Parts: sequence; structure tokens; C-alpha cells
Amino acid sequence: MAEQLLVRALKGGKSTKIVTLNGKKMTKMPSTLGKLPGLKILDLQNNLIPNVCPEISTLTQLTVLNLGNNLLEEVPKELKFLTSLKKMHLFGNRIQRFASGACDGLKNLILLNLNNNQLTCIPEEICRLKSLIYLSINHNQLASIPRQLCFLRNLSELQLNYNQLICIPEEIKFLKRLQKLLLNRNNIEVLPEGLCDLKNLRILDIAENVIRIFPPREITSRFIMNQLEDRNPFLMEAIEWYPQVRDTLSKGRKCAICGKSFLTIWIDCVEFVPPSKSWKINRNLQLVPLQMLICSYKCFNQRGPNRFGIAQV
Repeated sequence: MAEQLLVRALKGGKSTKIVTLNGKKMTKMPSTLGKLPGLKILDLQNNLIPNVCPEISTLTQLTVLNLGNNLLEEVPKELKFLTSLKKMHLFGNRIQRFASGACDGLKNLILLNLNNNQLTCIPEEICRLKSLIYLSINHNQLASIPRQLCFLRNLSELQLNYNQLICIPEEIKFLKRLQKLLLNRNNIEVLPEGLCDLKNLRILDIAENVIRIFPPREITSRFIMNQLEDRNPFLMEAIEWYPQVRDTLSKGRKCAICGKSFLTIWIDCVEFVPPSKSWKINRNLQLVPLQMLICSYKCFNQRGPNRFGIAQV
């Protein structure tokens, strides 16, 4: 069946844009793919492919490559020739390393999925993926991440759940466009101060770690905001001399559980409440979701039955 589909694609020649050979029990990548220079999307997931063929380097117009759930043991060097590639799925393989130079030509890559592999480290060359927006390396064996990863200035979402991370580099502060940082199920003890500089961060998942303290700046800000609410005269007078500090503290939020102030959104949740009679909504709705913010997992664990954390998939 796979051969028949490929023969049809070859008949299309340069006009063939998509080849899908999903779940065909293929044990190698067909070298005849090199005869499809105009190919845009190549889907070879759910096969038994251990290596890519050298001919893949001719697919310079390819924008999407899916090699998920195969038998690859490395991110292959041939990928550097795929200069138009935007999305690459390598999840569910046996990848333990990046081949030397694998990242060199992937200047247009915006999504890289390496979930469910056996990576123990990320190479410094990851910083060459200048256009990367989404990076997902869940369920691997990472003990650390290189500071060079923090120079991917377009990165918006970074998923590192279910690894063995013990720390996050202070350079995380350079990811100014980061909106989601998922670090669930690691061994992290301390969060870096640089997290407080990520003004666009909307979701930070640090569940199931061994974190003992928040970054010093967050701790200080929480203390000052709560003291100001208690009308501490010394702080109220001192804050007038520091407009920059006043501006920062004015962005504080209230925890829905304990009522105390905090700056960084640590947990984004929803609460299901009965709708007000004045709301213009379907009368059959008995409960509606409302956003609520919680300052710590201690408070999260004290939430009521109608309050839920927003899960990421």
C-alpha cells in the first residue's frame, strides 16, 4: 500500500505537495522522496523508521515534517538542509542526542516537538533556531537546560514537563515573549529571580517539584504589598519616593483563596459559579466559568470543589 501511494505521488512530480504514509509499518524512509522537490508536507508518523534517507536533503520546500512514533535515535544532521521547514514533530522516538549541525539550517522553524524521547541534554546549538515559537520536550530525561536556549527571543511556549531538571538558568529573563512555561514533575528547588522579568508570562506550571521559596523579588513585593494594605506608615511614606516601585506594585493581584497580594501569576484557575440574573446568557446554564488567580499551590490545595486548575495539553 505504501509503495502504491508513493508511486502516485511520483507521478505528480513537482506538483505533489503532500505525502502521508502514516502507520504503514515502514522500516525505512523511501529514497524516492528525493524526486519530489516541491513537497510541502511529509507525514511518516507511526512507522518503524530508524534513520532518515540522505535524499531528504533535497526537500528544500518542505514546511511540515512528522516523524513521530518511529525508531530514530538522534535528531539527524540531514535536517539542516530543510531551510523552509516550519513545523517538525519527532515525538515518541528513541532520540538521545542531536547530530552535529542538525540545527544549522532550520532558520524558519517555529515548532519543535520532542516529547517522549530519551534526551539527557539539549545542545547549545539550539540557539540557532532563531524563529522558534513553540518548543516541547516533555517526558525526557533532561537534568538541565543550556543558557543558550534562553536566547530564543521569539519563544512563546516552552514545555519541559516530566524531566529531571533541578534548576532553571537565570538567563530565562531574556525570553521576553514567553507566555507559557510548563515545568510540571521535575526536581526544581529554587526558581530564578529572572522569572519576575517575564512580563508576558501568563501560565507558569511548577506543580510536583520541590520548590522551597519563590524568587527574592517576588517575596519582597508580596511583603511590601501586604504591609501597605495594613497601612504601614514607614512604607507608605517611603514608597512615595520611588514611582517605579509604585508602578510595579500597582500591577499586583489578589489571591482568590487567602486574599493576599502577589505580582506573578503562579496558577491560573477557573471557578464555576451560578450566573447572575442580569447576565445575558442561555437560561439553561446553571454554572459558568470565571477566571480566578491563586498565589501558591498551598492555596490551590485549599480550593473549593468548583475551582479547577487550567490544564495544558
